[in-house]
Amino acid sequence: MTPSARLASAIELLAAIDLDPRKPADAVANDFFRSRRFIGGADRRAVAERVWSALRARRRLAWWLARVEAPVTPRLLLAASLVLDEVAVETVAKSFSGGKFGPAPLVPAEQRALRLLEGHTLAHPEMPEAVALEVPDWLLIPLAARFGGALATELAALAEPAPLDLRVNLLKATREEAQASLAAEGVAAEPTPFSPWGLRVSGRRPITAGRTFLEGLIEIQDEGSQLVVGLMDARPGERVADWCAGAGGKTLALAMMMGNAGHIAACDTSAPRLEGAVRRLRRAGVHNVERHALLPGDRWVKRRAGGFDRVLVDAPCTGTGTWRRNPDARLRLSARDLAELLEKQARILAEAARLVRSGGRLVYATCSLLTEENEAQVQGFLAAHPEFAVLPLERAWTLPGAPPCPGPHLALTPHRHGTDGFFAAVLERRA
Repeated sequence: MTPSARLASAIELLAAIDLDPRKPADAVANDFFRSRRFIGGADRRAVAERVWSALRARRRLAWWLARVEAPVTPRLLLAASLVLDEVAVETVAKSFSGGKFGPAPLVPAEQRALRLLEGHTLAHPEMPEAVALEVPDWLLIPLAARFGGALATELAALAEPAPLDLRVNLLKATREEAQASLAAEGVAAEPTPFSPWGLRVSGRRPITAGRTFLEGLIEIQDEGSQLVVGLMDARPGERVADWCAGAGGKTLALAMMMGNAGHIAACDTSAPRLEGAVRRLRRAGVHNVERHALLPGDRWVKRRAGGFDRVLVDAPCTGTGTWRRNPDARLRLSARDLAELLEKQARILAEAARLVRSGGRLVYATCSLLTEENEAQVQGFLAAHPEFAVLPLERAWTLPGAPPCPGPHLALTPHRHGTDGFFAAVLERRA
């Protein structure tokens, strides 16, 4: 594709994302490219990177367009992102070629707006703090309470593209063998600093088409997510429940830790999500997993109360820790969403806790950076369930090396640890 054709596709994709603001951008992009198979892999990556760059700067770009009295359209958002990245207006105008596969030429009003932006960068001293930090206005106070003077640094890291983290499947290969297999495919990967199973790849690479992935030697999984699984300390022969299993990413890691021995119950309220795990389980060579859909009126928990050594609750959350990968999510999030999630998290945690045996371990985890969803949620649970107590991180940590952060819980951020933002608390039912 020509640069002009790539820009036209980027405008079309951004318009599709704007058309359904409640649908995740990556899901829209998957549908977009699936219906346009004529777009090759390199072109797909270029189009997606251009759109994701605009999504990461969406509030700042919109602020600039409002400042020059221009409408916020996909065309102008992408054009402004180029101009504010020091691309000359004349060069940008050439990409709006009006040719068969290019976007229509810039109209005079669009050219005027871009001329007014020329010579500026995304940052501006008059920009409101929430706009400059790319967060919803209502979320600035809780994030500031969380990070204090490090707020700008932490949020700047959340605005950077994330690396590609992989988890080696020890059921099929060592980390060194998987690394060598990737190298044979032309993919350079380095060991992650904290997870003993992790490999990190810089940039966007088509990993899922390679032999290493197809033969089940690796899975795509952020290092922070791997560390959450590590806190389970699941061992061969134990009974383990993955309560919010989804498509099974953490289930696969648990099965690996257990050497395919023992029993894992992968539970979720969505049967289709669980069904999506079947192919992944088969590819990884995992066969100790039972899938169970949690339906209204289900008596499954009551019949299995106190029957599990380990229970993982990877709770639904705001996903504020994943904004590097999902920059559009910050624009969809509302205060009402948070309030609803807090109720759901408390309900899920109390229900899953019934499964834990005396002396067993309950791990509550989120990919959120908000105290309300993390420490406060744990405190509320402990107040209502005195039979549980916090197992401090330094005692719960069984992976090589020291824990990556101080304090009683695992609390990871992109700036401090290079992972997505994750929280995990280890709770033990008193013997």
